[in-house]
Amino acid sequence: MKEKVNVFDYAETIAKALRPGILLNSNGDKFNSMVIGWGHLGIIWGRETFCVYVRQSRYTKAQLDKTEEFTLSVPLDGMIDKEIVRVCGTLSGRDIDKADYVTLVEPQTNSTPGIKEYPLTIECRIIYTQDQILDQIPEEILNRYYGVSEDIGNFHTLYIGEIVDAYIIKEDE
Repeated sequence: MKEKVNVFDYAETIAKALRPGILLNSNGDKFNSMVIGWGHLGIIWGRETFCVYVRQSRYTKAQLDKTEEFTLSVPLDGMIDKEIVRVCGTLSGRDIDKADYVTLVEPQTNSTPGIKEYPLTIECRIIYTQDQILDQIPEEILNRYYGVSEDIGNFHTLYIGEIVDAYIIKEDE
């Protein structure tokens, strides 16, 4: 069962969960999930949105570019699963099938599943992308997050996802 929610009622929960990481799910060639610690919930062009940032070298980027959608899975009540974080935060979906490590739940609106273990689910359709403009990033941020590498794969692409559904996966799913 899924309980529909107003995602903005969970803004504080989402913001707190971003620090240790939430899951960005994609479903191009196969299901994939990665831990993200950057993102923001808001309103753009009169639409409810969630913005995510993905390094250009990541398997997830190719998945997002192919499907133009994603699902976010957010833990509730501090229920971080260390094994899920380890797998989704350190191993590439190019090399393993991450669906073997989580319990997938059919989506409501898009085609990317949610994850039962992280029940707050936000389904998004990508409405805008932008590669970082390197000369507009302050030097101290470049040094802290990117080092001095000129390798473009080290930088991020911004994806703005329009929220098309939001719900909590209940235990009987």
